[in-house]
Amino acid sequence: MIDRKHALPLVRQARELGISRGSVYYLPRPVSPADLAIMRRIDELHLEFPFAGSRMLRDLLRQEGTTIGRLHVASLMKKMAIEAIYRRPNTSKPSPGHKIYPYLLRGLLIVRPNQVWATDISYIPMAKGFVYLVAIVDWFSRKVLAWRVSITMQADFCVEALEDALGRYGNPEIFNTDQGSQFTGMAFTGVLLREKVAISVNRRPRRDPRDHAGKLLARLKKDSLGWGPERCRLYDNSRSKTSWISYLCKADRVTLWTPIHISQDTECID
Repeated sequence: MIDRKHALPLVRQARELGISRGSVYYLPRPVSPADLAIMRRIDELHLEFPFAGSRMLRDLLRQEGTTIGRLHVASLMKKMAIEAIYRRPNTSKPSPGHKIYPYLLRGLLIVRPNQVWATDISYIPMAKGFVYLVAIVDWFSRKVLAWRVSITMQADFCVEALEDALGRYGNPEIFNTDQGSQFTGMAFTGVLLREKVAISVNRRPRRDPRDHAGKLLARLKKDSLGWGPERCRLYDNSRSKTSWISYLCKADRVTLWTPIHISQDTECID
């Protein structure tokens, strides 16, 4: 929007666009290696103590010898899109202007594939930097239908994963999400409305205990990625990805049938 070669001064251009003049000259700095190491450790602690806020995480880091303040921890948590999980009033709100959809799964018996799909986003530490991972999961069979990674929290990679899942497996009856702006914006909900899929949004801070999308991403970070710099990367081999994702969650603990077995034993999912 700013044209540095235009005859109009940059100050006037910034004023007409309604933006800060400082933002015209600001160049974002990459995350330092020290902060990346702290972010990786914060993510480990968050998985172990999901109820820990910035103060508790600060104290845990200081016990390990890391000198850091609460505001710095809070800034890194915001960058990682994580927060403490606990009961609190009136904090789970959709983004302004986004339509509020009801939660359709309360009391619903989920008995077949393609009845309910769910999705979630998680921060994934890498050997250098970090990415965001979105996964779409069939609620009944726990099969991972599609997933994508991105270096930003924009909605485009979520929409891409959704289009991929719909193209490969057809339409579910209900699609359940949380209140993340990536899932409540028109870019994402418009696809579901176009396909005549009922939209369900969990507006409570506490996750539904049946939600396997969130469990999948937490388990991925613990079991598959590890925490050493040499292991903090997504698999380059697609067969390794498919093998881990397919056999992670046992849908039937007696027969040890996997999500792949269940989905292949039905007509709804290949």
